[in-house]
Amino acid sequence: MADLKRRGLIIAGAGLATGLATRPAAARDLAVFADGQAGRATVDHAAFDALLARWTEASSDGVVRVDYAGWRRSDPDREALGRYINHLSGLDPRALTRPDQFAFWANLYNALTLREVIDAWPVRSIRDIRSSWLVAGPWKKTVARVRGVDLSLDDIEHGILRKGWSDPRVHYAVNCASFGCPNLPRKAWRGAGLAPALDAAARAYVNHPRGVAFKGAALSVSSIYRWYASDFGGSDRRVIDHLAGHAAAPLKARLLQVDRIAGDTYNWSVNAMENR
Repeated sequence: MADLKRRGLIIAGAGLATGLATRPAAARDLAVFADGQAGRATVDHAAFDALLARWTEASSDGVVRVDYAGWRRSDPDREALGRYINHLSGLDPRALTRPDQFAFWANLYNALTLREVIDAWPVRSIRDIRSSWLVAGPWKKTVARVRGVDLSLDDIEHGILRKGWSDPRVHYAVNCASFGCPNLPRKAWRGAGLAPALDAAARAYVNHPRGVAFKGAALSVSSIYRWYASDFGGSDRRVIDHLAGHAAAPLKARLLQVDRIAGDTYNWSVNAMENR
């Protein structure tokens, strides 16, 4: 996930200065993936399911964590992740149903992010993996090629998923390898049952303190709801309504009693298993 505000760039103009080198796909190239064209095909994500089951765990604190260290040491499973990425990269997503296209892009984003962290391991934060010497994080560098278009993680998230679906639940589908992010799913996304799966992911995040918390009477939220407020309605009231729509009863009651967001926070620490 990337924009100037949350990247913590050393130089304010870094994105402009390095844009041609670090943002490979032009808007016109991405439009072909976000134009709503769809077919009837589906994708087999079983290989990704197996890897996620082997190298992730749902911790008692409610955060899905990844054994990056163990995955890094496992040459067979590093190669399996690469084969899965190559398999997706060789497909034409426009031949898929629209729900399966969403699943395709979200799974590709998550698999690519995992590979970035595994290849760079050990790191304390994904922001330590740089797109260039000026740009923190791997989000702007070329990481995949689909139908002849070179893509960055930013291209997939912002130019394809957010633009093509205009659905705030995109933010619950992609994982940036950080503690503050919505959970990495422990099974690959699929077009079948996508909507209820996304709703479940939204509920898990909204009802966790890293998504929504009260400090006394003051509402504090994940910075995601500030960075992308327009995706959630554009105002504090509409963001709060979104949160209330996914909140469990006690939290929902508190949310309906406030009309402004007092603050936001985000933890960029890598979502790694501890003591591994």
